Parts: sequence; structure tokens; C-alpha cells
Amino acid sequence: MRLFHALKYLTIDPVNFSLKAKIISLLACFCSIFFIALISKIFSPWPSYPLIVASMGASVIILFFIPNSPLAQPWPFVGGQIISAYTGVFCALNIADPGTAQASAVGGSILLMLLFRCLHPPGAATSLTPVMAGPAITSLGYSFVLIPVAINVFSLLVLAIIINRLVLKRNYPSPLTIEKETRQRHLSLEPSHKIGFSEQDIASALKNTDVFIDTTPSDLKQLLAHVESSAFKRIKGNLSCADIMIKNIITVEYGTEAEQAWNLMREHKLKAIPVIDRANRVIGIITWNDFFKFIDLSAYATIQERFRQFIQRTTDTSTSKPEFVGHIMTSSAITLSDTSHIVELITLMSAQGYRQIPIVNDEERLVGMVYQSNLIAALYNQQLAKNA
Repeated sequence: MRLFHALKYLTIDPVNFSLKAKIISLLACFCSIFFIALISKIFSPWPSYPLIVASMGASVIILFFIPNSPLAQPWPFVGGQIISAYTGVFCALNIADPGTAQASAVGGSILLMLLFRCLHPPGAATSLTPVMAGPAITSLGYSFVLIPVAINVFSLLVLAIIINRLVLKRNYPSPLTIEKETRQRHLSLEPSHKIGFSEQDIASALKNTDVFIDTTPSDLKQLLAHVESSAFKRIKGNLSCADIMIKNIITVEYGTEAEQAWNLMREHKLKAIPVIDRANRVIGIITWNDFFKFIDLSAYATIQERFRQFIQRTTDTSTSKPEFVGHIMTSSAITLSDTSHIVELITLMSAQGYRQIPIVNDEERLVGMVYQSNLIAALYNQQLAKNA
């Protein structure tokens, strides 16, 4: 029985890819090795030069199967391979005993990679190549670092960026977290820093553990956010934006006069109104802030006087101030589909500070609006129903 359970661990797939993704990544590895060998052959000064370093076979697996790993990023890959190649040549030329040379090459390359923050496991194999190959490589001297190692490395890096981004649609290179000095600020924190966790929180947690997580804090943050979202959907059920939105809403168009829009907001006690086109598609949103951001206050005029002058229509044929909603609205309006789960509303409203979100159908036409009060009421009523 114990043997059966032990064998189960041997069947675990270390790469959580679909079959299609695995085949594409496999083809990427094949093409990359073929092309860097071809490029090295073009730059090789004579036939005796090796075309490719064996450790590139391990590097392509890391670059195309786990490209989000910190070990796969450009600096660890380039720096780790180049430093290791130099260390291996140095040990091969200066240490006579093969065993000592091999151990020194591996140990020295790992030490330097750690010091220069460019740990790339295949680099240790590169450091062994000059020591184990003997005169065939040592006769090349330090030119081995340039050809074929540097040619292999930079050719493969360019191919990895092109293939990962354009073919595999992956975010490579992935941004690594930069440690920032924490300073006391008197300004209020942004909404995204008030709740939940940030990349700095994740980086701090990783720093306090000796377990290596083979992903960047940015990718880990996205993964944890997806976990929270999935857990929320499981607990709250299938509650969509269409279930809680306000359907009969006030709207304005691009050519609506600013004074008319302001009167609508005052009359209906609204803080924001969606701006639509003739096809009922959202092209922007107008809020109180959009009115006040164009008012130039001075010491000789009150805000009431300035605001009245701003919203009143100009009787002349020309004017230097915005007259219509389209001139002052916020054009980058965030919308959600009516089939979207309310967990997406929570992210936008609690973490990013939005107070209202226009809701659209599958044709991108406006069908309703969700305010913070609607979301809070929906969550509260659902909790009451569960406790009843």
C-alpha cells in the first residue's frame, strides 16, 4: 500500500500546461536550438569552434516551460551563463587536477552567480564544459566565452522574448520586484494599499522563509487574487451584476450642455452620470469632479461665482471654456458586463476606489449602473438570507 502511494507521486506532472501548450513549447525549444546553432555557425571563425553549449538544452526548458520563474529572467540567464563560462575557462587553465578543477568551476560559478544575483542552474553545467572537454576547449582560451557561449546566450534570449510574447502570448520577461525604502508619509494611502495584500507584502513574506517559490511576486499576487476570487464565487454563489444593478438610469450625451448635466445631477441627487452615444454605448462618465477641475479659483472670486460662470452657456459665437459634457467628461470609463460576477465589482470599488460602474450587455450597450450602496445591500441581504 505504501509502495502504491509512493508511486502516485511519480505520476505528478511538474508542468501544469495543456497538451496544446506543451506541444507549442516543445516546438519552441526545437526551433530555438536549431536557430542558435545556425547563428553560431555563421559567426564561428573556423570549423573547429563548437556551435552550441550543451547547457543550452536545459536553458530552453526553463525559458519556454517556466518563463515566469526568477531563474528564467534575462539577467539571471545572461549573467549566469557568461559568468559560469568565464569561471570554467579560468579553472581549466589554472588548475591541473581534474577533480579539483571541476569542483572549483561549479562552486565558483555558483558563488559568483549568487553574488551578482544571476543564479541560473544550467550555468553550473556551462562551467564544467571547459574542464571536462580538455584541449578541444581550453585551446580556445577565453574566446570560448564569446563564441559559442555569448552568441548562444544572446541569440536564445532574443528568440525567447519573441516566441514567448508573440507566439505563446506570455509576459516575458516578467518584472522582478525591486526593494524600496519604506518612508513615512503624511499623505493618505491609495485605496489599493488600504486593503488586501500588495506585492511588497508577498515579497516580505518570501524573504522571511527559506522555501524557494519558483515564480515572481507579481505572478504570485495574481495567483492569490484568482484564489480569493474563486473562493468568493464558491461561497456567495452565482450573483451577477445584472442581479443588483439599477436599470432605469439617467444618461447624457456628448453634446449635452454642461449646465443641463449639472441640473440633472442636482435634481436626481447623483454623483455621476454615464455619457452615451446614439447607439447607447458608453463613451465616458461625468462626475462632480469633472465640473470643478476646470474652474480657476482666485483670491477675488468665490467658488460659487466661478462655478456659475463655468456652467452657464456662453451667448457669444466663440468661447474659451468647455461648454458641453463631451468637453469635460472622463473618457476612460470602466464598464463591466451584466454577466460578470459581483466579485469583479468588489475589486474595482474596494481596491481601486470606484463608486459607480456602468453595466453593459454583450453588445456593449448600457443596461444599468451599480453603485457602492447596491453592492453593500446585495452582500448584506445575502448574508441575512443565509443566517435565517
